[in-house]
Amino acid sequence: MTIRAAGAGDADALALVGGATFLESYAWMIPAADLQAHVAARHAAGVYAAWLADAGSRVFAATAPLGAVMGYAVLTAPALPADCVLDGDVELRRIYLMGIAQGRGSGAALMAAVLDGARDMGAARVTLGVHGGNARAIGFYGRMGFAPIGGRTFTVGEQVYDDLVMGRGV
Repeated sequence: MTIRAAGAGDADALALVGGATFLESYAWMIPAADLQAHVAARHAAGVYAAWLADAGSRVFAATAPLGAVMGYAVLTAPALPADCVLDGDVELRRIYLMGIAQGRGSGAALMAAVLDGARDMGAARVTLGVHGGNARAIGFYGRMGFAPIGGRTFTVGEQVYDDLVMGRGV
């Protein structure tokens, strides 16, 4: 797996992987209609194109040997509750790997790129939100040095979920 900065030409691939990984992660708990509407709105190519065009964001792609995008991460200005944000924070808005790419060190490599990117942005801390019931992701973030700093709610359709907010210094 190769980790690289994503470019404007990656928006469609990022959208495909974004939608697929969201489905892979949450289809077991979110009603189908809400899930499909969320993926259509929040994982459209235009969403990724906007992040790629934003000088205040960083997007990374994890690619397979033949170039297919298998995962990605997005760093942006924080969009978390005010009590979870400090000056100098950036938010890891998304980090996902296709299931077939997990368990091979690719997540740690992607997170290393995120932390390097945060340093390049002049950030002091990286924050993120994770579904409170996603023990696998919470465990991964803990192994990567993140600790709980608060909470928030995350709405998908008519469903409201409790997220854990975590952070770590860069």
